[in-house]
Amino acid sequence: MNGASLQVDPDDPTPPYEQLRRQVRDLIGGGVLRAGDRLPPLRQLAGDLGLAVGTVARAYRELEAEGLLTSRRGGGTRVSDGARPLPATELLRRLDGLAAGFVAQARAGGAGDEDVLHAVRAALGLSAPRRP
Repeated sequence: MNGASLQVDPDDPTPPYEQLRRQVRDLIGGGVLRAGDRLPPLRQLAGDLGLAVGTVARAYRELEAEGLLTSRRGGGTRVSDGARPLPATELLRRLDGLAAGFVAQARAGGAGDEDVLHAVRAALGLSAPRRP
């Protein structure tokens, strides 16, 4: 895994370590990251995202405490053997919640239904992103 799929939104009031923790947890829950997959080294991911190393370390530590990651000195950080994808019902429940939050934020920012649909289509790779 590279850090390209992880991102931090500076406008989100959620602390950056929590944004990272949630994203990694969701990647594991969605089956994108599987047991044994290696995560980027702390310094590399921190540099890629423009964060302090301690911020990334906190996210990794909390994921270790949840049993989702295993870190070994010199061996990097990997998805734990016990980490499993979410059951389909839980995955769909989370997806519904994420979609509702996205739509609410988009509408609060003045986006209409067509703008929201286009953004989703672009994220799925079904249409080109809009250019301002």
